[in-house]
Amino acid sequence: MHHDYFRIDAKLHFILKSAMVRQTNLVTPVLIAGCIIIMISFAVRASFGVFQIPIADEFGWARAEFSLAIAFQNLAWGIGQPIFGALAERLTDRKAIFLGAIIYAIGLVLSSQAISPIAHQTYAWLVGFGIAGTGFGVILAVVGRAASDENRSMSLAIATAAGSAGQIFGPPTAEFLLSFMTWQSVFLIFAGIVLTSLLALPMMRSPVTASRLELEESISQVVSRAFRDPTYTLIFLGFFSCGYQLAFITAHFPAMITEMCGPILPGGALHTLGITTTSALGAVAISLIGITNIAGTLLAGWAGKRYSKKYLLAGIYTARTIAAAAFIAVPITPTSVITFSVVMGSLWLATVPLTSGLVAHIYGLRYMGTLYGIVFFSHQLGSFLGVWLGGRLYDVYGSYTTVWWIGVGIGAFSAIVHLPIRENRSRSQVSTA
Repeated sequence: MHHDYFRIDAKLHFILKSAMVRQTNLVTPVLIAGCIIIMISFAVRASFGVFQIPIADEFGWARAEFSLAIAFQNLAWGIGQPIFGALAERLTDRKAIFLGAIIYAIGLVLSSQAISPIAHQTYAWLVGFGIAGTGFGVILAVVGRAASDENRSMSLAIATAAGSAGQIFGPPTAEFLLSFMTWQSVFLIFAGIVLTSLLALPMMRSPVTASRLELEESISQVVSRAFRDPTYTLIFLGFFSCGYQLAFITAHFPAMITEMCGPILPGGALHTLGITTTSALGAVAISLIGITNIAGTLLAGWAGKRYSKKYLLAGIYTARTIAAAAFIAVPITPTSVITFSVVMGSLWLATVPLTSGLVAHIYGLRYMGTLYGIVFFSHQLGSFLGVWLGGRLYDVYGSYTTVWWIGVGIGAFSAIVHLPIRENRSRSQVSTA
């Protein structure tokens, strides 16, 4: 017993010493590296909707076939997130990220050779696990630990916004490459781009910040305590609609605009900018969402430091619900597509720094990767449902309207469930003070 006390005390002393040498500046090498990795990862991930029609047309598949592959990709991402979070906490963050990038690239290479729906759906699991290893769960945990208390909310927002930066150029790049090469070649190029993110790994070093009580608790004890807390359950449930809406739009919005949007008039503003087809407008819409999301996410990070995170989240989900309902209730035109993309983009990933920050604030930083990874699994369950239902109901009804209205209802649900959340810190966090 006496020996255990000194062992824990020595470990605490080491961790506190590491924390004292943390950079207090907002921009740190860890943040820069995290932004690079997540930007590349999300540039590729956000482009899959552009491949919906080319792949389906080449093989004569129903829309649900490739949609199911993207849905499995999102489900694998959700399952892999807590796994990679735990691997990062046990093996080091850099090893987990390295493994994720390798799996990501392998999945893309194998997908480029797939000629059947089952093959695409199988390899999508590898791509999804790769995204988990290079995505929010691992990266935000590293960034959160490396940041000072004062800068943590904004650091998480900047890392999240980097994902949107990838979304800005990912889909248009895919659309551009598809204009003069096959989709198989584009997949191979994307695999190589994912591997370049490994060049940023040497900068991914951060201290482990924990209280004495957190050191005494095992990961299973922390997770068990979180699951017994109604607040954690509400956070878990609330994140579901975020995944549903974002994944559906990323996977189906380009095709939806291509088929349901009114014509782009010659001589109009869009035509003057070189956007002459609805398929091009679909790719641009995803990029526009990414552009406006950078501002929205940074604003959420700024606000998260000053105001109640649960009320900010409830407000974001309410605004999303209103925007989505208004968009589908009126005829879809190029103007309404641009307007919706700007509004939705400002709310797009604004939930991520607030949700991850809420988990860190209530349950501590020691096992943030795992705890946020479990919450993110709910997000990806929603992603799976949004992508799969989008393709399935399209094949049944020949339209995306029904699945869109389901998303409106789920968004309203998320706005409501955030209201009872208790933002007071857990006992391990309180003991840090």
